[in-house]
Amino acid sequence: MAQSCLKFLKYTMCVANFLCFISGLAVLSFGIYMTITFKIAALTPNLTHFSISNMLLISGIVITCVSFLGFLGALKENRCLLLMFFLLLLLLMLVELTAACLLLVYDRKIASLAQEDLINGLKKAENSTEVQHDWDMVQEKLDCCGVHNASDWGNKVPKSCCKDKCQTAQPSYRDTGCLVKIRNWFEDNFLAAGVTVIVLCVIEVLGMCFAMTLFCHISRSGLRYKL
Repeated sequence: MAQSCLKFLKYTMCVANFLCFISGLAVLSFGIYMTITFKIAALTPNLTHFSISNMLLISGIVITCVSFLGFLGALKENRCLLLMFFLLLLLLMLVELTAACLLLVYDRKIASLAQEDLINGLKKAENSTEVQHDWDMVQEKLDCCGVHNASDWGNKVPKSCCKDKCQTAQPSYRDTGCLVKIRNWFEDNFLAAGVTVIVLCVIEVLGMCFAMTLFCHISRSGLRYKL
């Protein structure tokens, strides 16, 4: 009975990690697609490394590597790989919890830094058509204008700020700044982000429990570092 349960646990780990590996490849592919297609990192010159595409790339690489390690460790019943899988999951969980706590504690400081960076990005748009194109795309998608309002652009308000596409003598500009729109978007998705972090932590704890159970079984069986 115990052997049957452990075999079930082993193949459950293999299937779960294989599905995670496929998901990681999908996230990695989407990150590469975002990097090639959407280049909006210029909006925040000092936060280029924290763009959505870069975060997707990093997440895809981490998920792919960790899930492959867990799959191979469970399939081969290798204690070394299972222990590495356990430690990596523990490290990932600690990093996620630390990041969540920092976001909660320093939310105002982060918002202030984002505001300053958006202002720098808007000034950079005056001398760069590529950055201007990025701003036009964001302003049209989010229905906003400038960082706070149209006055941020001075006398050179782009057409993407107009509600009527600047077809009248006195164009009407969008009232809301992009900073408020972005902040509202994060607030609207805060609950979903929190639930996602909790679900990830639960999955990681289950993965650690499965890995450690197999590790202890292999140790008792005297299989040592079987390849």
